Amino acid sequence: MKFEDRLAHRARATRGRVRKILGRTTGNSRLEATGRREQVRGNLERAADKLRDAFRR
Repeated sequence: MKFEDRLAHRARATRGRVRKILGRTTGNSRLEATGRREQVRGNLERAADKLRDAFRR
């Protein structure tokens, strides 16, 4: 997996975590849900990258 892809997946997870915390702080449930969804997506993409790399070796 390319370094840029790994960085993008990590950035997506981090951006989601920030949105989730911001939504929770402001009481905006839609922003919190969007952040949670984005965080999970980034984490799943990172896990898929690790799995691909494990089978590649």
